[in-house]
Amino acid sequence: MFEKILIANRGEIACRIIKTARKMGIATVAVFSDADRNSLHVQMADEAVYIGNSPSAESYLRIDRIIEAIKATGAQAVHPGFGFLSENAEFASALQKANIAFIGPEQKAIAAMGDKIESKLLADKVGVNTIPGHTEAIAGPDQAVEIAKGIGCPVMIKASAGGGGKGMRIAWSLDEVASGFESAANEARNSFGDDRVFIEKFIESPRHIEIQVLADKHGNCIYLAERECSIQRRHQKVIEEAPSPFLDEATRQEMGEQAVSLANAVDYCSAGTVEFVVDKDRNFYFLEMNTRLQVEHPVTEYITGVDLVEQMIRVAANEKLSLSQSDVEINGWAMEARVYAEDPERNFVPSTGRLTHYTAPVESEHVRVDTGVFEGGEISMYYDPMIAKLISWGSTREEANAHLTRALDQYLIRGVSHNVMFLSSLLKQPEFIAGNLTTGFIDEFYPDGFTADIQDEAAETFVGVAVSLQHQTDNRNHPEARSNRTYTVSAGDTKHEVRSHVVDGAFEICIGERTHNVQHNWHVGENLLEACVDGVVHHFQVERKGLKWQLVHNGQRGQFNVLPNNIARFDEYMPVKTALDTSKHLLSPMPGLLVRLSVKEGDVVEAGQELVIVEAMKMENTLFAEQSGTIKLIEAAEGDNLQVDQAILEFE
Repeated sequence: MFEKILIANRGEIACRIIKTARKMGIATVAVFSDADRNSLHVQMADEAVYIGNSPSAESYLRIDRIIEAIKATGAQAVHPGFGFLSENAEFASALQKANIAFIGPEQKAIAAMGDKIESKLLADKVGVNTIPGHTEAIAGPDQAVEIAKGIGCPVMIKASAGGGGKGMRIAWSLDEVASGFESAANEARNSFGDDRVFIEKFIESPRHIEIQVLADKHGNCIYLAERECSIQRRHQKVIEEAPSPFLDEATRQEMGEQAVSLANAVDYCSAGTVEFVVDKDRNFYFLEMNTRLQVEHPVTEYITGVDLVEQMIRVAANEKLSLSQSDVEINGWAMEARVYAEDPERNFVPSTGRLTHYTAPVESEHVRVDTGVFEGGEISMYYDPMIAKLISWGSTREEANAHLTRALDQYLIRGVSHNVMFLSSLLKQPEFIAGNLTTGFIDEFYPDGFTADIQDEAAETFVGVAVSLQHQTDNRNHPEARSNRTYTVSAGDTKHEVRSHVVDGAFEICIGERTHNVQHNWHVGENLLEACVDGVVHHFQVERKGLKWQLVHNGQRGQFNVLPNNIARFDEYMPVKTALDTSKHLLSPMPGLLVRLSVKEGDVVEAGQELVIVEAMKMENTLFAEQSGTIKLIEAAEGDNLQVDQAILEFE
C-alpha cells in the first residue's frame, strides 16, 4: 500500500480524499494556487506545495508542476479527484513515464472514453444501447442543419471533448441548429481546446440515470447500482439520489451489465461511471463514460457501504476487489444537494466573495457534509462556485428527503449569495416527492425563474415566529418584562394586528381568530432558530434587516416589520428610499470576463438581440437586449474583468 499520495485537485473533493487517506494511514500532499493559499484542503493535508497563479491553466492544469511537486515530496501515487486533470490521458501517461501510480484507469481507457464520438462507436460495437445520431465531427453549421433534417428535431448538439454541461445545446427546430452549432463549438474551443461537435437525437422527457462501476487490474468488474441525476440546470446536476425511483430490478440489471461490458471493452480498472438517458418507457441509451470519480459518488457510498475513494486507492495499489457482484446490496435511500455560491433569484448568476459566516448542518448517521470551505474563507472567481455537497440517508426515499430538507434549513451562509432556498423548494415540489423526474424538471416547474415568496399556508407560521422573536427581544430590552404585548406586523402590503401572550415559557400568538403556540430557546443575536410551532419542529435562519426580521425556512423567505401598536401608527410617515433607475444601462449580472461585445456605439438593436457574452466560472453567458433601442455609450472592453452590476453599456 502507498505511504504517501498527492491530490491533484482542490476544494471539497481534495478534502474528501484526504479523509479516506487519513483513515487508511496514508500521508497526503495538497497542491495550491495563489487563490487557494489558505484553503481548507491545504490546512488538512500533511504537506502542501505551491504550483502557480490563480487561473487553473497556470496551476491545477500544469502537468509539469504537478509532477515536480510529486518528486519534491516523494509521493508514490496521485489522486486526480474530478475535473482538472482527472480525465487527461496525457497526464496519466506522464505519470506512468515518471513511475508514479495514477489512482484512476489506464491511459487507454481515458482516451477511448474521453472522446464522445469514439466512445459511442465503441459502445455500439459491444452491444450497449446508443442514441440515433451522426457520430462524426461536423464541418460547419450548414452540414449541421442537413444532418438535423435527417435525424429530425429536436436534436442535441454536443462537444466531442465536452463534459460538465459545457459545449451542449438543444435545437428544437431547424432554425436553431446553426446558431446552436456555433455556440457549442465556441464554448468547446474555450473550455477544452477542441471545437469538434456532433449531433444526436434528443430524447424527450428524458431521465439521466448513471451506473457506478468498479474494476480492478485482475479482470474483476462490478456495478454498484444506479444514481438518478435528472434534476439539472444547464446540464449541471443539482440534486442526485440513489437508487432511482424509476428503475425496476430488471432494467437495473440490464443497465449494469451493459455498463460492465463497456468497462471490460477498454480494460477498465478503477471507479468509473457509465451515463445513460432513459425515456418514459424505461428504454435506455448510452451517453458517455466518465473515467473518474463523480461529484455525486457519496449517494452510492451511502446505500452500498462502499468507500469508493478507498477502493480506487486499493485498485491503484494492485489489490483485488474485496467484493463480488453478489455482495452488492442496496440499503435504504440517499440524496445529495449541491450547495453553490450563486443567486437563484437572479438567474443563478455565480457569486464570489468572503464567507463572513458559515455554519453547516451537524453530521450524523443521516447527514453528511462534504465541503472545502470555512468561515472567513473565500469563494474565488477562478473556480467552480461549489460551497458544499449535502448528503442525506434514510431507510426510505421519503425519510431521506425529510433529513435533507431539515439539514438545508440548518445552513447559515453569509457573505455570498447561495442556492439553499432553491434546493429546499425543489425537494418539496409534489412531482419531485412523487419521483416524476426529467432533465427538464427545473424549466418546467420554474418557467419564470425562482422566487422565495412565502406560500399562503406558511404565512402565519412565519408571522408567529417573527412576533415571538420581537416579544422576546422587547422583554430583554425592558426591565418591566411583560407577558402580554400587541403588535402590528407588516409584510409587504399585508398588515396584521397580532397579540402575543407568554404562558409557561411558550408564546401564544393570536392572529385574527386563530391562535398558534410557538416554543423555542432562541437568544437575541442568534442566526439559527429551532422552533416548535403548533407541535411541529421547524428550523429558521434569522437575520435583522434594519428594523425588520428576515426569516428563511423551507425554501421561503419573508421580511416582517413587527412594531408595538403605539409605535406602528408613525410608520406611514417614514420616508421610503427610492431605487436607482438603471433601466438605460446594461449591468453585468455576475463577476466574469467580457468575452465578446456584439454591438458598438450608435447601433440600433432589437429586443432579443445579442449584446455581449460574459464568461463566469468557465461558462459562457449571453446577455440579450430586453427591448429595442440605440447604443449610446460602450463602458467596457473585451477582455475586461467585470464586477457584479458593473456598467457595460448605456442606451439612449
